[in-house]
Amino acid sequence: MITHILSDIEGTTTAIAFVHRSLFPYAASALEDFLAQHGDDPEVAAILAEVPGDKLATLRGWMAADAKVTPLKALQGLIWQQGYADGALRGHLWPDVAASLRAWHARGLHLAIYSSGSEGAQRLLFRHSEAGDLEPLFEGFFDTRLGAKREAGSYARIAQAWAVAPSAILFLSDVAEELDAAREAGLATCQLVRAEDGTLASGRHPQAADFHAVNALLPA
Repeated sequence: MITHILSDIEGTTTAIAFVHRSLFPYAASALEDFLAQHGDDPEVAAILAEVPGDKLATLRGWMAADAKVTPLKALQGLIWQQGYADGALRGHLWPDVAASLRAWHARGLHLAIYSSGSEGAQRLLFRHSEAGDLEPLFEGFFDTRLGAKREAGSYARIAQAWAVAPSAILFLSDVAEELDAAREAGLATCQLVRAEDGTLASGRHPQAADFHAVNALLPA
């Protein structure tokens, strides 16, 4: 029986356009000023120590390629933190998401996020969401430090961290290959097929048009 729900962000809780048209451009435009102001901060310096070669050029290259590398994601998270604090950014959620998350939490279901964005960036999006502060609804925020999203071992580690059988976890994502890996690890799966994002149904997993439709896969 499903007792835990693990959710992706981009294309699942949040429009792909928000990430690519708001978050990524904001981080790119603020990068040089942020490094000039905070490059010597211990947290930032530790991140930069993991960036090879010309720091700025490497970071720009990673941004252009949308590389899923931990130093970039960590740095973007710090830049977005500043943007959220300044009020320049607000976390986008599809209209069905906040109400569903609150209802699932009230039913006693355990909630967590697994995204390629850093844990810090995940927390910021939900803390500063358009629907208010949703961060307290979640028990965990998992990122690429745990492993790649298309590798079954990552999902096995999440089940271990949650101290629950993989079969008790329902993973929600728009990406079929991520769902394939989760299913290989023993998780239940559901593909979010949001028309607004142009998601194509894989046919390999149960699917839902929004979070309301996910309820059909949950215990009564």
